[in-house]
Amino acid sequence: MTDFSLGIDIGGTFTDLVVHDHAGGRRWGTKVLTTHADPKEGVVTGIRAILAEADLDPRHIGRVVHATTLFTNALIERKGAPTGLLTTAGFRDVLEIGRERKYDLYDIGIENPLPLVPRNLRLEVTERMRADGAVATPLDTAQLLRQADALRAAGVTSVALVFLHSYANPVHEIAAAQAITAHSPDLYVTASHEVVREIREYERASTTVASAYIKPIAAGYLAALAQELAGLGIGAPLLLMLSGGGLTHAEEVNRNPVQMLESGPAAGALAAAFFGSREGVADLLAFDMGGTTAKLSLVDNGEPLIAYGFEAARQKRFIEGSGLPIRLSTVELIEIGAGGGSIARADEIGLLKVGPDSAGSEPGPACYSRGGTAPTVTDANLLLGYLNPEFFAGGTIKIDRAAAGAAIAGLAETLRLSPEALAAGIHEVANENMAGAARVHIAERGRDPRRYALVCTGGGGPVHGYGVARKLGISRLICPPSPGVASAWGLLVAPARVDRVATVGFRLDSGTLAEFEAAFRTLEEEARAVVTATGLPLECARIARLGDGRCVGQGFDLVTLLPPGPYDGEASRAALQAAFAAAYGEKFGRAPPEVPLEFINARLSIRVSVPGGRIAGIGTAGTLADAVKGSRPAWFAEAGGFTPATVYDRDRLPAGARFTGPALVEDAGSTLVIGPAGEAAVMASGSIVVEIG
Repeated sequence: MTDFSLGIDIGGTFTDLVVHDHAGGRRWGTKVLTTHADPKEGVVTGIRAILAEADLDPRHIGRVVHATTLFTNALIERKGAPTGLLTTAGFRDVLEIGRERKYDLYDIGIENPLPLVPRNLRLEVTERMRADGAVATPLDTAQLLRQADALRAAGVTSVALVFLHSYANPVHEIAAAQAITAHSPDLYVTASHEVVREIREYERASTTVASAYIKPIAAGYLAALAQELAGLGIGAPLLLMLSGGGLTHAEEVNRNPVQMLESGPAAGALAAAFFGSREGVADLLAFDMGGTTAKLSLVDNGEPLIAYGFEAARQKRFIEGSGLPIRLSTVELIEIGAGGGSIARADEIGLLKVGPDSAGSEPGPACYSRGGTAPTVTDANLLLGYLNPEFFAGGTIKIDRAAAGAAIAGLAETLRLSPEALAAGIHEVANENMAGAARVHIAERGRDPRRYALVCTGGGGPVHGYGVARKLGISRLICPPSPGVASAWGLLVAPARVDRVATVGFRLDSGTLAEFEAAFRTLEEEARAVVTATGLPLECARIARLGDGRCVGQGFDLVTLLPPGPYDGEASRAALQAAFAAAYGEKFGRAPPEVPLEFINARLSIRVSVPGGRIAGIGTAGTLADAVKGSRPAWFAEAGGFTPATVYDRDRLPAGARFTGPALVEDAGSTLVIGPAGEAAVMASGSIVVEIG
């Protein structure tokens, strides 16, 4: 077990860092503004600060785990590498044809997301593979290289290879990748069978192109970061968080960087599950609010829900089909433009709107005094008394209340409101935006929000968690220790995880069980090889088999958790049938129709817990009175306006302490706001549990 671990999470506004002492249970955390021009600068600044605070020799850090939104932002902002697509003759327009389905039936001005590769950079190659894996037309290698040269001449630096039915037989893609690499070693090459090995050409092409689009950025950034870490004296291997909530090594991410698109939100969900479990709560709504966005995800029975596909860069955030489909496993979540930097404005009919546009870290909210003049959620929270201008980000960032007041006053005059009423309105609208998104997310899964506890993390989560919980009818709020950097903590408790998928087309009533079993064996071997390269022991690996099941004749399938296997004999067929029936019943509330069943894809997930990943309990000596810093007026809707709130120093709160709201609990990364109806208890783990009356 390593002595110390370092977690790094780069967000749109802040970069969070945590160092954890496995032996003593101590932890140190810090937040620095994200440096968008060169993100590693902020990382290096944060590492130096946290090493100095902990008085730690960097050579004692044995593990570094990293999550980032950089690749997601590159995709959304269309700032990836110049990318070309080489595909089977006749299929260059798959990216634009898509599913030929309008995501908004009544919008006559509908706009589909533009492909990442324009049509002039999508070139065709003579080759053809049949659906059963047989070669219909051999690969024309000479033509392939001419097309690759044409893409290079057009300025392309990264090439996606998407050949028809390569999931069934990748021999043409393998040969093409080898030929291009030998002919043009400066080109990055991404073959679809290495990214997503399953049917549906549009989704496979979209995912592969997205991976190729960010591959040069990922390779350059990870290499530069590793060099900076070495320069700081940190010789530990760099591990990366994946969208599905697991860890892997840099080489695997360089091969397929699209796996990291939702790495930051995944870390937040893992942190929520971890801290919820310490309080014996297994059903949670993870609420992580940063400076740019808020993320909400469900945790059922202690595990974040996993989806096996999502959409990036949606044209309309809440409408399915308006984004670029990505066929990879990810923590299932909803992300909205509601963060501390979300900008408030009046719309065309004079109504108050908040977000999704954000001031980010450059220039940031008006109160940062970095050039921002638009009123933001952080500016409103400062005027409402929730934030301490002398202790923002632990005092590392000086904020200007007068600048916030000027920004709010300008919009207040436009809307004919008092500055205080506008600030309260901004806070309430932001809360309602997040609560509304949570209602949709929970209802789509047939859940009742009242059965969940809300775990609030991020710099803004504790500030808004109480209000969001009240709007959802949630009666219990959990705020973990150091909530502002909780996502970085999530990195340190995450297991190594590898997901693999392959199209099999196995029909349960007539298919060969031996072939179905062999497919899972192959996936397991591939997954084990990746985990081994991560440097973690496989003795305690947990392996899950899943299948994309459907009734024969259906066009869509249902991911089903399958029995562990091996599969042989009629008992296995009966067990597979029962597993699908159970999943179908949970999803649709009824038994599946009595028709034959088939599994289109075989999926395998392997997870290995990180040694020393458990975090020791945190205790503080002293009394509740020792933690009182004073009192200041804060705005609460249930109190009808401003009312005195007791201010506590979180680092001095002893385990077992109890107090009631209104209260403000300050730590270096955030402020927990507790309204008049809240009763708080400090747990032995360091978490604060608030019961809302």
